[in-house]
Amino acid sequence: MAGEVKIEVWLDSAAYMKRFKRLFLGARELEVESARVQKDFLLCKLRGVDDVNAAMSLKGRTVAIAREDAKLPKGGYFIQDILGAKVVDEEGNEVGTLVDVLERPASQIYVVQGESEHLIPAVPAFIRNTDAEKGIITVHMIEGL
Repeated sequence: MAGEVKIEVWLDSAAYMKRFKRLFLGARELEVESARVQKDFLLCKLRGVDDVNAAMSLKGRTVAIAREDAKLPKGGYFIQDILGAKVVDEEGNEVGTLVDVLERPASQIYVVQGESEHLIPAVPAFIRNTDAEKGIITVHMIEGL
C-alpha cells in the first residue's frame, strides 16, 4: 500500500500494537488509518503519509504509544515499570537493582547490579514474582547467576 510504513515492534507482539489508533513520533501524533501484522512487524498506513517518500522520511525513527492507550492484563507491566526495581531472593535477601533488560532469542535477561553483576534469565524458573507497583522482583538464585 502506498505510504505504508514497517514498524519493528518492541512490545510482546505486533498483534498487541495493532490495536492502537494513534502513535507518536516525539510530540507529533500520528493517526493510524490501518494496520496489519507481518511476522514480528507492524505494517501501518498513517494519515498524511501517502507515498514512499513520506514513508522513507520516517525510516530509523522511533515511534511510541500513549501509556493511557495501553490496556495491560492484570499483573502486566512495561519494562520501564520495573527498571530500578529492587531484586531479592526467595528469603528476602537483597540481590541488587534491575538496571537493564537484554532481549535475547531464548528469553529476556535481567541485568541486576548489586555487590556484583548478575545476569538472570527472565523465565519462571528464576523469576518467581514481579510486583511492578511495589518495585520488587523476587528471584530464585542458583550458583553462577
